[in-house]
Amino acid sequence: MTTATADLCDAHADVVKVCQIPFRSFGQVASFHGPIRTLSVLDDNALVRQLLERPGQGAVLVVNGGGSLKRALVGDNLAKLAIDNGWAGIIVHAAIRDSAVIAAMPVGIKAVGTTPLRADRDAIGEIDIPTSFGGVIFTPGDWLYADADGVIVAPHRLHD
Repeated sequence: MTTATADLCDAHADVVKVCQIPFRSFGQVASFHGPIRTLSVLDDNALVRQLLERPGQGAVLVVNGGGSLKRALVGDNLAKLAIDNGWAGIIVHAAIRDSAVIAAMPVGIKAVGTTPLRADRDAIGEIDIPTSFGGVIFTPGDWLYADADGVIVAPHRLHD
């Protein structure tokens, strides 16, 4: 069965929610999916690092950074942690940096944009609680599918 977001929207219109953020895609992996883990932070990526240092087990990390473009919440070092620890991908409702390096990495990252300025490291934020942006509530354990057409969320796995 397909994991293309357009096909999943057609087949499961009753349960799929479509995120209305026009994300940019970074990394060599254009399409990814998995159960959601969440993080809400503002211009601070210490908790992002803490989660990505742990086994991802095929999950997608959804980072709600409030859409801020002031500081980058993910860079090449954190992208490498995601790869090394088995995360399916990262959604960043904020900025990333090191985009040229990330472009050559086997990782899927969708973000609002880029900035060269690194994030604060105060470990302020909330882990694994429902968070929302783009008209969608991202709940830990729900499933996220991302590809060139967009980001969608469902309350359960939609493919075999």
